[in-house]
Amino acid sequence: MPEVSIITPVFNSSKFLEQTIDSVISQTFSDWEWVITDDKSTDDSVQMIQKLNDRRIKLIIAEKNGGAGHARNLALEKASGRFITFLDADDFWEPVFLEEMVSFMKRENAELAYSNYARCNENLQPKIDDFIADKEVTFNNLLKTCRLSLLSSMYDSSRVGKEYFPVGSKREDHVMWLNLLKKIPSGKPLRKTMAKYRMHPASISRKKTNIMKDQYLVYKDYMKFSTLKSAYYTANWALNGFMKYSKLFN
Repeated sequence: MPEVSIITPVFNSSKFLEQTIDSVISQTFSDWEWVITDDKSTDDSVQMIQKLNDRRIKLIIAEKNGGAGHARNLALEKASGRFITFLDADDFWEPVFLEEMVSFMKRENAELAYSNYARCNENLQPKIDDFIADKEVTFNNLLKTCRLSLLSSMYDSSRVGKEYFPVGSKREDHVMWLNLLKKIPSGKPLRKTMAKYRMHPASISRKKTNIMKDQYLVYKDYMKFSTLKSAYYTANWALNGFMKYSKLFN
């Protein structure tokens, strides 16, 4: 049984997939498995993965396109590692990411941890300041802003179990983290930058204009909050999100 399971959804990801693969293969920590779900790609993503000669890499090909959350769930079902972490097919880890995170989790007796990450353009050059892991995350403070990013977080499945992504939500990562934090007191911050997140122009535009309703449903449908309470947390989330990305719009 590997110590770490890496979960990755892939959909038409060939443009950046080679760099993502290199960032996993180059990890200084080697006791991992990488469970990849291809979500019915029509490019050569599958062929790129099939060429890899590494028994630690396990490829699942979805029967139908179900979105990133569904693809991650398929991978989670097959994952056997103690520590669960996520890496999308266009993101990047520094070589020490797994080594540092596993060491921190054990040293701090953490059930959940997250690190800093660099916010980059498509060429992995810095776009705005790094996101800083500056406080412990709890269920209550995660309601107002999602400080946990999939590419820089890790949890201990031997202690909290596997946490799956909800079907139908466009904010499935936030719902998943909230559900996990219902089980534990907090997640701990590791104040090192060891990951790079690609900020695509289309996704940034979506954050500004189209996501408010989806975020409201996080509280109303998934957390079962009242209308007023859901509106309150949506407003807080929007304000914190503006502050998080404000430098993009100056």
